[in-house]
Amino acid sequence: MDNPNGITRIETFGVEKIPDAERNATPFDLFRMIFGGANTFATAVLGSFPILFGLSFEAGVWAILLGVMTGAVILAPMGLFGPINGTNNAVSSGAHFGVHGRIVGSFLSLLTAIAFFSLSVWSSGDALIGGAKRLIGLPETDLTLGLAYGVFAILVLTVCLYGFRFLLWVNKVAVVSASVLFMLGIAAFAGPFDASYAGTLNPGTEGFWAAFIGSALVAMSNPVSFGAFLGDWARYIPRQTSKLHIMLAVVLSQVATLIPFLFGLATASIVAVKAPQYIAENNYVGGLLAISPSWFFLPVCLIATIGGMSTGTTSLYGTGLDMSSVFPRVLTRVRATLLIGVAAIVFIFIGRFAANLVQSVSTFAVLIITCTSPWMIIMIIGLINRRGFYCPDDLQVFTRGERGRRYWFHHGWNWRGLGAWIPSAVVGLLFVNLPGQFVGPLGEVAGGIDISLPITLGMAALLYSLLLRLFPEPIEVYGPARLNASATRGSPALISSNASLS
Repeated sequence: MDNPNGITRIETFGVEKIPDAERNATPFDLFRMIFGGANTFATAVLGSFPILFGLSFEAGVWAILLGVMTGAVILAPMGLFGPINGTNNAVSSGAHFGVHGRIVGSFLSLLTAIAFFSLSVWSSGDALIGGAKRLIGLPETDLTLGLAYGVFAILVLTVCLYGFRFLLWVNKVAVVSASVLFMLGIAAFAGPFDASYAGTLNPGTEGFWAAFIGSALVAMSNPVSFGAFLGDWARYIPRQTSKLHIMLAVVLSQVATLIPFLFGLATASIVAVKAPQYIAENNYVGGLLAISPSWFFLPVCLIATIGGMSTGTTSLYGTGLDMSSVFPRVLTRVRATLLIGVAAIVFIFIGRFAANLVQSVSTFAVLIITCTSPWMIIMIIGLINRRGFYCPDDLQVFTRGERGRRYWFHHGWNWRGLGAWIPSAVVGLLFVNLPGQFVGPLGEVAGGIDISLPITLGMAALLYSLLLRLFPEPIEVYGPARLNASATRGSPALISSNASLS
């Protein structure tokens, strides 16, 4: 008899509200999805950045802790939209950006997913072939690298086509196995590791704070990158589930990523001493393989394989889901996933072998996060302002090709949310400072320190709060408590509210 929750049953749900009978996931499942998607070499590479920037091991630890925990606090409320509305976060954003304005979230998700899917396949393929070269003498050529990329990409696409249950199973495996392999890495490098590694910068050195804050922001970008995707998985969690438990699962999943982060930091400090030429070339994976004992090459290959699968699937799955909602009359979830997956695979090969876009895509990923973070802040402030009240059925107006209802605002666009997001994202990009990659026109204002994320987050919070105060939203978007309070105060409040920007 066919198991309706089996991992080989192709998921048929798109972005429509998941029926209550099908919502049997738990906050622990959400933890495994997030942590599994980040427990990879890609995160270890992010952990190497403090050393690449010249910091000491101790300063690197503090920078990573600051970035991860700040990002986790911002990310945590994004896990609530899925259980409340039974759909993904892009569709939920229609409550604050309008049922047409929600396409902003969809395209941010698309760009983020393709960038991180590509980076995941590239880094995992390079690590796999590099480890196999030292383990069994496999030649490291364009052909072997291409085969590795192709295998990873096809496996990831297959898992995503089957859907959420298969995806959850992959990440259950990834959480345990990759963690064990990273722990083996502690044994592999315990001997040469020196926690007193001093780096080239200290608090009294010019450029130290720029490197420290830059490292913290790189670490912060990892949790922020999940913001648009949490609803893809959390929509299977029952609505009545404790909000505290959901947010705690999100925060703990980010705390758990300290395993690959600190692995990357520690091993990068060893590379800086034993093989500094790799640090000079910003080639952490190559340096790691150069200093690894021979018995660790097999774990390297396994981490690359598991990590490539888990990160790739969490990125690509949500993109197919989103695109099916943008073009609901043309694309089902499976068709959209197949279309985006094939396009991403083509991009991976062209970007790696024909155009050498690896570093450019890394830069692009950071820029997309700069645009995604103010979108998240607007969603969170909107959640608080509405006191968690949403009408899931009215969020599906765009998907069903209808008009009107409570989130229609101005022809489907809510200019309060868009009016805060557009200038915040633009100004944030102006302040980006990624030396050697991208420096915005205002990137040097803070003495070389990248302050783009604090600027864009603060500006989004200020502008959106101000717009909500100056132009109150229609009273019908609020819950019964707000409606009753307004009725008690009298009709002028209702008239003023409905006359604003709607």
